[in-house]
Amino acid sequence: MSGLHGLATQALHALDPEDAHGLAIAGLRAGLGPRAGRDDPILETELAGLKLSNPVGLAPGFDKDAQVFRPMLRAGFGFVECGTVTPRPQAGNPRPRLFRLAEDRAVINRMGFNNRGLEAFAGRLSGGRPGVVGANIGANKDSEDRVADYVAGLKRLWGLADYFTINISSPNTPGLRALQTKAALQELLGRLAEARAGLPASEAAPTFLKVAPDLEPGEVETIVETSLAHGLSGIIVSNTTVSRPPLSSPLRDQAGGLSGAPLMALSTRVLSEFAQACAGRLVLVGVGGIGSGADAYAKIRAGASAVQLYSALVFEGPGLVGRIKRDLAARLRADGFVSVAQAVGAN
Repeated sequence: MSGLHGLATQALHALDPEDAHGLAIAGLRAGLGPRAGRDDPILETELAGLKLSNPVGLAPGFDKDAQVFRPMLRAGFGFVECGTVTPRPQAGNPRPRLFRLAEDRAVINRMGFNNRGLEAFAGRLSGGRPGVVGANIGANKDSEDRVADYVAGLKRLWGLADYFTINISSPNTPGLRALQTKAALQELLGRLAEARAGLPASEAAPTFLKVAPDLEPGEVETIVETSLAHGLSGIIVSNTTVSRPPLSSPLRDQAGGLSGAPLMALSTRVLSEFAQACAGRLVLVGVGGIGSGADAYAKIRAGASAVQLYSALVFEGPGLVGRIKRDLAARLRADGFVSVAQAVGAN
């Protein structure tokens, strides 16, 4: 079956990237996805109190509308994050808006939070979850009160998701990254804390903040201290970058956020900065450029309790997850660790 899925991945590359993604979602909904075996026990770990069979998660963007979290969990991911979802449906930016940079093992996107809205998203999650499923929430592009949009997402999905991610770091919604500045972040997290306090404690779920890798000096410390002050569980490092390292693809100058292999070094460096600033007070999730067990292990040793990937699947297909887990388990044992948690921050 792994060979068949590899051929399917090659066939999808003949299509427009967004059309290929839609076809992949349709195939997964039809039951054509892979089924992984039992995870190696050494990979069992916890993320902000959530028990994971392995620390390799699916990053948001793949399953924007919570349509295929079940087959992606069956494919071997330790957890799946759906979204980004906004209160009202929105079409996103004009196409084309998704680009494969095959020469660089990278992707540029300027999707713009295209999704079917909060009610459709909540309806799919209400059918139950066979594993850990997170909800990545955002704001509508034309919202008059973006903070209110985040509060609305949190309230509507409370009890339906195992954790929440507050996405303030997409470069494709104008002005969104300004929410990372101190005053704006204090208002956002303060209003979210007030909302959480009024929701049933029996359904409480960890809340994470997803940040950009393109931060100014001093912003790491500000984000950490503000997150701690408002009761967040952790930080996800990082979203796509608007910077452009040297790239070979003729599509390198497309506008949007860059993800994939070229993001690995930058995102891991920023992750290390957050690990130093957090000093164990917040849980970290490492994202950006992961395409191998070595990459996942580097993130964990830099301070991540778990990792997420998406872009590498575009080039490697769903079999990549199993290869990463096997390699990660081997690396943990080779270095004398008996668990993922032991390796967190080992650098």
